[in-house]
Amino acid sequence: MMRPEKGFTVWFTGLPSAGKSTLAELLAGKLLERGYGVEVLDGDVVRRHLCKGLGFSKEDRDENIRRIGFVCGLLTRHGTVAIAAAISPYRAIRDEVRHSVGNFVEVYVKASVETCIQRDVKGLYKKALAGEIKGFTGVDDPYEPPLKPELTIETEKESPQESVARILRGLEDLGYVQPLAEPAYTPEEEARIRERLVRLGYLEP
Repeated sequence: MMRPEKGFTVWFTGLPSAGKSTLAELLAGKLLERGYGVEVLDGDVVRRHLCKGLGFSKEDRDENIRRIGFVCGLLTRHGTVAIAAAISPYRAIRDEVRHSVGNFVEVYVKASVETCIQRDVKGLYKKALAGEIKGFTGVDDPYEPPLKPELTIETEKESPQESVARILRGLEDLGYVQPLAEPAYTPEEEARIRERLVRLGYLEP
């Protein structure tokens, strides 16, 4: 089984319900199939365990992202692929995490607020729009899109499987993931080559 020469972090950022967690889990599965050691840090799960007690002020949100980034940095330095799926709405703290981690791939999961509202199975947007939740990203708290992400994935325009395939190609292009070895010939080409070699007497029929 192939192992990565170096660890790296894939950081999914975007509005709530843009598709970050779905893509993170699918990407983790694909990388596991290729023999990579992978850990997924989902924003909601991390808040329940690593960041329990933090609120939703800007300071607490930054601390939440800083803690996720710290874990990603540890995993990356030990040769693991860390995949973070967190809203991480503020550009400055994402850049801080990028600097501290080093091998960092920012994936902007782009979707309109209208689409995110339609996908919101928890009904959080509805509550935020009704004023029941304060400081909700995309409603009454800002989201600052990345200026130069390594990858931008527009989940309104393609399926999750297509998005993950593009992410994998991006990771290959960046040198973090080895491309899968493709066969030199298709089965049809191999059959034609064998037939020709038989005709020339190099192989038995």
